[in-house]
Amino acid sequence: MTKKIAIINDLSGFGRCSLTAAISVTAAMGVQPCPLPTAILSAQTGYPSYFCDDYTDKMEAFRSEWKKMNVRFDGIYTGFVASEMQIRHIHRFIDTFCGEDTFLLVDPVMGDNGNTYAMFTEQLRCQMRELALRADIITPNLTELCLLTGTDYHTLADIKDTGHLTETIDRAGKELCKEGPGEIIVTGIRHKSENGTDMMGNLYITKEFCKLSSFPYIGGSYSGTGDLFASCLAAGIARGDSIPDIMETAGAFLELALADSVKEQVPRNDGVNYEKFLPMLLKGA
Repeated sequence: MTKKIAIINDLSGFGRCSLTAAISVTAAMGVQPCPLPTAILSAQTGYPSYFCDDYTDKMEAFRSEWKKMNVRFDGIYTGFVASEMQIRHIHRFIDTFCGEDTFLLVDPVMGDNGNTYAMFTEQLRCQMRELALRADIITPNLTELCLLTGTDYHTLADIKDTGHLTETIDRAGKELCKEGPGEIIVTGIRHKSENGTDMMGNLYITKEFCKLSSFPYIGGSYSGTGDLFASCLAAGIARGDSIPDIMETAGAFLELALADSVKEQVPRNDGVNYEKFLPMLLKGA
């Protein structure tokens, strides 16, 4: 039977991110995506102008109707959350559908490069932390890990030695693991290899160990890369891949998509050219 993941996120007509990225990646990996939209946008919020239809008051209707259908999910994956009310709806959804064999992946989208996004209040940060602590696995970037753990971002950003940086991030992650999520993947860690090459890494952290998976840094900053990575991870877990294996696959997938986007001079807000590389996500590819 096909595995199913409930994906709670917004849907943007332009900008390859959120549900647009999650639906295509999940389906390509042989897993059925079941989207629950939190908002419908003409384009993602990085564009200078966009229309947004807030779906907060419709989230409960989705939960209620799906409950009537007696559906079962192998995983629940949450992304960008715009309000405390949306988080309350998500908690109720988890209470309803997160069974013993259902994993919960939370991508705690809150900020980047040491800064929170404009709409993130302190109360919303606290609510996002509470949601993250319920998860089996979370995928914060370095900024979001700092927001979840109270670590100073600039202290981490100033560490040049890769070993020291990894150890410091691992320490903060392990403390968070003690409170809730059993597995953490910290994404987008810039560092240098032993021969001085610029690298981009993802650090897999559990209570027992950590593992850094890195690829050459391509350059450029694009919308939606975090969504693509988390979507690969969620679908990989659902179909039975090990986390280290799917991290390697997702990293290679994103490396090619980023390189192609830089070559084609794709505007940042448009997201990366990932569609042509979807076949490499197939099982056994």
